[in-house]
Amino acid sequence: MSLFKATDNNQFTGPHQSTPTLKGGVNASEADAAMILIHGRGATVESILTLTDEFDTDKKLTLRAPQASQNTWYPYSFMAPSENNEPNLSSALKKIYDIVQELKEEGISEENIYLLGFSQGACLISEFVARHPNKYGGLVALSGGLIGTGNSVDPKDYEGDLKGTPIFMGCSDVDPHIPKERVNESEEIFSLLNANVTKKLYPGMGHTVNRDEIDHINHILNS
Repeated sequence: MSLFKATDNNQFTGPHQSTPTLKGGVNASEADAAMILIHGRGATVESILTLTDEFDTDKKLTLRAPQASQNTWYPYSFMAPSENNEPNLSSALKKIYDIVQELKEEGISEENIYLLGFSQGACLISEFVARHPNKYGGLVALSGGLIGTGNSVDPKDYEGDLKGTPIFMGCSDVDPHIPKERVNESEEIFSLLNANVTKKLYPGMGHTVNRDEIDHINHILNS
């Protein structure tokens, strides 16, 4: 199966193309780097932006947080057959792609763009990076994993070079939404794409973000 990849030539129109993207932090012209933050199912841009209160870095960040249509990036589980989540999934991937391109036009290269998501947002941002590999500032996937075809993730579906991009994946080992097996498979694929992956499965943790994960975010920001 050929996975959708967004390009400049995609004239893709879906449910997320007309939704707003909230800006925060400093203006791009004043920024050292940018971060794109992707909220989870049923959440809002405001909720994911509260995480930035925990950042401890001297970098001046410009922030971008897109809002999903009806607060949901795709309707079913990320492990459902991917065609069941279309056109929402491709629309969401194109939304992120366009934000990356806008940041580049504002003078911020991919290697200074960080990408972070929680839950459904972590699955989405992970899938974006795997389908559009480059040298990014870093990827943080909090309680998420690759989507692939939904039923499975096949290394043969992904190609390219992440060029040592630092990736942190944190999740509970008993998360009710994210099987640890999918997190492990995602780690393997990112490693094959030449990312520098750190994965942590936290015993008995809920579907949440803990202090250790915040410390890993700050480590990536300050590396």
